[in-house]
Amino acid sequence: MIRLTLMTLLAIGSAIDLASADDAYDVPPINYASTAPRDAMAALNRRLASGKLHLQYEPAHGYLKSLLKALDIDTTTQVLVFSKTSFQIRRINPDTPRAIYFNDDVYVGWVLGGDVIEISTVDPKLGGVFYTIDQQPPEADAPPTITRRFGECMQCHTSPMTQSVPGHMVRSVITDPQGFLQLRAEATVSDGRTAFGERFGGWYVTGTHGDMRHRGNITMPRKNTDEEDLDLDAGANLTDLSSKLDVAPYLSKHSDMVALMVLEHQTHMHNLITRATYRTRIALDQEEQMNRALGRPPGSVSEHTLRRIQRAGDALLRYLLLVDEEILEDPITGVGGFTEHFQKQGPFDDQGRSLRQLNLRKYLFEYPCSYLIYSESFDAMPGPMLDYVYRRLYDILTGRDRDAPFDAISTAKRRAVLEILRQTKSSLPVYFFKD
Repeated sequence: MIRLTLMTLLAIGSAIDLASADDAYDVPPINYASTAPRDAMAALNRRLASGKLHLQYEPAHGYLKSLLKALDIDTTTQVLVFSKTSFQIRRINPDTPRAIYFNDDVYVGWVLGGDVIEISTVDPKLGGVFYTIDQQPPEADAPPTITRRFGECMQCHTSPMTQSVPGHMVRSVITDPQGFLQLRAEATVSDGRTAFGERFGGWYVTGTHGDMRHRGNITMPRKNTDEEDLDLDAGANLTDLSSKLDVAPYLSKHSDMVALMVLEHQTHMHNLITRATYRTRIALDQEEQMNRALGRPPGSVSEHTLRRIQRAGDALLRYLLLVDEEILEDPITGVGGFTEHFQKQGPFDDQGRSLRQLNLRKYLFEYPCSYLIYSESFDAMPGPMLDYVYRRLYDILTGRDRDAPFDAISTAKRRAVLEILRQTKSSLPVYFFKD
């Protein structure tokens, strides 16, 4: 038997502390900076290098249109943010907001007259990975310069706002008329659980929402210091942005409310998947260190490590199944075509049902399971995490598990989600198909 010394125990304890720190991901087992991504931008770079893809530059938008087409991102996803919460802050204000475009695993930020296009992706193992594309006219047929970014991106994108893993966030902030944060105490990170009245600060929002009010479309004069001074009615039920800014330079006239709410849901879901992946990889790595120190067989997993994995899995499941989703007091309607674009992507079961089907009356989604269950990052979670999530998900959907908070999901909704998944997700464990 190997006798553990005090120094060995301290070394293992230090590794545990280090692995949970925000700046620890450049070391094993994550190796964030030194690991080559397997994300959408890595695939795009390969196509550029092979000559199979050429990004076209045009003066008004640089590489934006060509990039969106190459990444299969629709312009109906456009949302506009005027708060100075990007590193290109000198070019962003309520007259020239930053435009965000997205699909299931890529986010593209474009600033009018900006030096670069900002891109962030979701890598199956690394989580958020960040890039820029220089917006300078190309020389001859030279491809644009694409740079993977760390530094300034990681200050915000690996923080408590992103579950302390490399990720993404939608912030709701109150700004002055120039876009600077006015009431920092009222800033929040929005996701599918956030109260409607606390959302969209610093964003333009087009769509109708009845008597509900949000923080979008408005600013607060510097002389005011109280949230009660906000004129929420001035930003309500806006379907046309022409009174707020010149929309001609942008690819869409809208900043669709439904798109923004889907973006809020999606960013937090991605962060929870990344968090579950990181926590599992770190826990298993630390377990192997302990196994070596104790002389135990490789691959042994203690109850303590399993509980660490399960805690991260439970947080993921809770959000995946939308049990804390904000209940809408009035129906909402987007403008600009995003609702139709999003819903038609499917996949659909033989009854025409889909996890992308929107409700928009009481809830954002019709069926209580996130469509990101289809994502590559979900499928790439480490085996122990994926096994735990699937087994618990099966028990919840079949009614075997009716513990809180999942007891709020009706039998009909559980059955519908189970039926949809059986027909649309090929990688389900075989036990999902038992009656």
